[in-house]
Amino acid sequence: MYELNLEINDFLDTYWQKKPTVIKQGFSNFIDPILPDEIAGLAMEEEIESRLVYRDEKDQWQAECGPFESFEKLDSDGATLLIQAVDNWHEDAQQLVRPFRFLPNWRIDDLMISYSTPKGGVGPHIDNYDVFIIQGLGKRHWRVGAQQALSEFAAHGALKHCEHFEAIIDVELEPGDILYIPVGFPHEGYAIEPSMNYSVGFRAPDQNDLLSGFADHSIDTNENAERYGDRVMQQREKTGQIETQELQELHRVMLANCATPEQLIPWLGKMLSEAKHDLDLAPPDIAHTNEQVIDALNEGVQFIRLGGLRAMYFEQNPSLIFINGEQFDFEGCSELGQLLCDQDEVAGELLAHFSDNQQAIDLFTALINKGYWYAL
Repeated sequence: MYELNLEINDFLDTYWQKKPTVIKQGFSNFIDPILPDEIAGLAMEEEIESRLVYRDEKDQWQAECGPFESFEKLDSDGATLLIQAVDNWHEDAQQLVRPFRFLPNWRIDDLMISYSTPKGGVGPHIDNYDVFIIQGLGKRHWRVGAQQALSEFAAHGALKHCEHFEAIIDVELEPGDILYIPVGFPHEGYAIEPSMNYSVGFRAPDQNDLLSGFADHSIDTNENAERYGDRVMQQREKTGQIETQELQELHRVMLANCATPEQLIPWLGKMLSEAKHDLDLAPPDIAHTNEQVIDALNEGVQFIRLGGLRAMYFEQNPSLIFINGEQFDFEGCSELGQLLCDQDEVAGELLAHFSDNQQAIDLFTALINKGYWYAL
């Protein structure tokens, strides 16, 4: 278990989405949860997103996407292998995400892990997400600039770089150190020696994401969409003019299905809980029964939420639970649903929720049989 050496409220007040900072020995006596050979093994898997970034003999940036069959480039300096969503596939690596759950679960994107040979990096760039970068094996030199308007360009089809910037942080990270970089701050890092880095990213949708997502949802679900109708019509002298009351009515029709935040809950819950990367789903070959689940809990078995699985609820309607893009009705056992969303490990405390509540045990058993929770 990793314990974060951080005064959380001070960090949130001073740094979160405001300015970057270095947390020296954020994890004391840090031990890498995964080995470089295991990273290479993950990069060979079809369903896992991976990239290899390096400079060629002409010093031009190159990037290749996995899966990979060999890793000759990692025999030379200046190469980096990156694996997305390792928390979905590796249980020990998943433990690195837990200390950062003082932030809302719905904001967590994934755990990306990189292995770099000396001088390896991905170049100067600006991310559209907040990130905690944990230094594991080796040392890495990082530069971070102030938030500013910088030109961005494609160094390669799969690499977006930014122009040179002056550093406000210039530091070498050692194992256990953590660099926090808010969204929009330029940065670059290069390995001083063979290095492992763990990036816990926090992403939020922008206006375009929300509008396009809701538009798609509305098209799919609103079969009887309201059509604009003239409320008042009189003979026009200016026939080319759209009058104010017409614009107001067009605006009302456009927003009728999302006029209040509560109207967004069914769509937003499904959208925010959808997995952004493949999950290591493994439903049991033979479905578990309620009795088997209760027996296991009585014997002290812990149930773990699948790595990368998104589970959430809204304060306005906490009995609707959203898991992996699905809506589940926990009416009558909403406290159980909230517990499953708030905790990624549950055990005997569930039994109190199952007492004289058939719906509660039915729902939890169904989630186990989907592969969403599994016995440790």
